[in-house]
Amino acid sequence: MGATATLSDAGLVAEPGQETSCSVTVRNAGQVVDQFTIDVVGDASGWATAEPATINLMPGETGTVTVRFAPPRSSDVPAGVIPFGVRVFSSEDPAGSVVEEGTVELGAFTEVTAELVPSKVEGASKADFEVAVDNRGNRPVGVELSALDPEDELDFTLERDRAELAPGTAAFVRMRAKPRKRFLRGQPIRHRFQVFVLAEGSEPLKTEGTMVQRQLLPKWLLPALAALLVLLLALVTLWFTVLRPAVKSAAREAAQEQNQQIVKAAQDAGAGADQAQKKAEQAKQNSEQAMKAVGLTPPADNGGTAPPDASGGVPSRAANPANGTPTDFRVAADANIDSNVNRFAEFPYTMPDPGKTLVITDLILQNPRGDTGTLRLLRDSGGTKSVLLEVGLSNFRDLDHHWLQAWRFQPGEKIVLAVSCQNPGDRGHCTPSVSFSGRVE
Repeated sequence: MGATATLSDAGLVAEPGQETSCSVTVRNAGQVVDQFTIDVVGDASGWATAEPATINLMPGETGTVTVRFAPPRSSDVPAGVIPFGVRVFSSEDPAGSVVEEGTVELGAFTEVTAELVPSKVEGASKADFEVAVDNRGNRPVGVELSALDPEDELDFTLERDRAELAPGTAAFVRMRAKPRKRFLRGQPIRHRFQVFVLAEGSEPLKTEGTMVQRQLLPKWLLPALAALLVLLLALVTLWFTVLRPAVKSAAREAAQEQNQQIVKAAQDAGAGADQAQKKAEQAKQNSEQAMKAVGLTPPADNGGTAPPDASGGVPSRAANPANGTPTDFRVAADANIDSNVNRFAEFPYTMPDPGKTLVITDLILQNPRGDTGTLRLLRDSGGTKSVLLEVGLSNFRDLDHHWLQAWRFQPGEKIVLAVSCQNPGDRGHCTPSVSFSGRVE
């Protein structure tokens, strides 16, 4: 047997940031002079030391080593009972090494910090902030959040008013501030407010923020309208002073030239008609003389008119049929939280009239609650599905798409909205939606 070890105190109590110690008595139980190495093993090894770390003992001789524990004031070392072992290693008889076990009961401390990110936001009708709360203590802590406007000019909406924080973790709570009164024009107004964070076992924390309220009308709108009015006045002046007289003169000249052409054509037509009438009368006289020469009586003039010749009509072209029936519809999702990012909940849309073709030209993606995950639009053709569009939910709140080349769904095909929801547990289901516009042919 190489060594024996005895702890002076197997149950120690320590506070974070302070030091405590105990002694271990080492006895050389072997038959030769031996060197023993003493160290601490277990969860407390990172902040425990043995002094001295090695001792030399004659056979049957004993020695005392002091073991010091200095737990840091950090969230990395949780409060509670932490087991440890003091190992005595024999150089001459490694098999005779021993480990003496004990525990350190580490006290708890609370340290919570809070910050408003960003501290100042500008907006005409709203301002979005995020409250960052860090638990730098060594025990779990619950916090409550509230906002206060000393001037009572803002309304606040917190994503949640309570959070549970494990040691060394942080919570981020979204907050929206809205002014109760708005204005179209004027100088910006600064609204200062405070956010209070109340943690269990500590003093309330306060962090301050500012919303800079701007006018509703954009600053560039009035200069743009003035520039547009000046341009319109310039165009009107140009029209009445230059373009309109030129257009009238050109139109007058064109009309006079056209009238001259019409008069000439009418004169030519009248001359031709006179010549044709003379030729017809001469032919009639020649015919009557020929009939009289052979003893026939010429027929009397018939004032009646010959029946009009029948002529075929050109069939009128029918109006083009309407290019489909306009339609619009919405597909909404309610997807459970799923840790598997490759698993999607599907929400299909089936045509009311399965015998017609659906043509999609516009769609609007909506994610009003700011869910986290992935959204896909699929084409289901007889059970064979293909991805038409894929987008991350955290990348948008409202997103418009207008297609130059429309999507066409043949009879029997379906539109499928697929969602993979990765919301935090306290956020609940993912509820994005898609609004479609197009026509049915």
